[in-house]
Amino acid sequence: MAEPLPTCYLNGRLLPLQEARISPLDRSFLFGDGVYEVIAVRHGRAKRLVGNLRRLEHSLNELRILNPHSPGQWSEIVARLIEANGGGDIYVYLQVSRGAEFGRNHAPLPQIEPTVFGFCAPLAPPTAQSLERGVECITAMDTRWARCDIKSVALLANVLLRQLAVEASASEVILLRDGLLTEASASSVYVVAGGRISTPPNSSQLLPGTTRALLEELADEEGIARHVDDITEVELRCADEVWLSAATRGVVAVTSIDGQPVGDGRPGPLWRRMYNLIEAYWAA
Repeated sequence: MAEPLPTCYLNGRLLPLQEARISPLDRSFLFGDGVYEVIAVRHGRAKRLVGNLRRLEHSLNELRILNPHSPGQWSEIVARLIEANGGGDIYVYLQVSRGAEFGRNHAPLPQIEPTVFGFCAPLAPPTAQSLERGVECITAMDTRWARCDIKSVALLANVLLRQLAVEASASEVILLRDGLLTEASASSVYVVAGGRISTPPNSSQLLPGTTRALLEELADEEGIARHVDDITEVELRCADEVWLSAATRGVVAVTSIDGQPVGDGRPGPLWRRMYNLIEAYWAA
């Protein structure tokens, strides 16, 4: 991952990231009691910000954390971070914790002032190798908690799952629960068969991806067939194409799962079409 950019946001002001300080009694540190968002910025524009803020609102509501800002105020914070860090192709990370109280109390009451933090980092462009050859993935049992629709900072299960991929020299770990595909450790997953894109339904078992929403919009505009339904492990392994998507990586072709080729082992034609559509969207 690229090093973060120098200017961050903390509780109302911009300051050098290396000077930012948060209380060790902050509940995000003690309990993982907070949520976050990752916002893609291309050519200095956060074109999917409305969806990000809607998902942030959902996460805050589900944890019963007071949203400290209106959509307009959040948009201003994001714009300030983008400008202060030079724009271009970056991502903005926002985090809201329930805040800090003097002590360690499991119960989230009384109401305290949330801690709001944000920073930026460069978006790494896809490598020539990943565009030409795709990426390798492994599979694992989905061991995460029961509310994956909440973008919680408590990501230990995701970290341990991603470590499996690192140890296997793979790009990602694709997750299965009770024989069904959910998502990957930090990505949405798509299965293509017979020219149709399939995705699991949004539920408490997976995060509703903002890049997934963009992909679905573009597919509908272009008349590309897509389907939302449960996807079995067999369907995953027998797919013509498999893709990953995330705010920080766009859409990527998976060409190997657990050492076995996906389709003919090369990025497929429908992935190439979708990749080009997404690039055109960001350039417009």
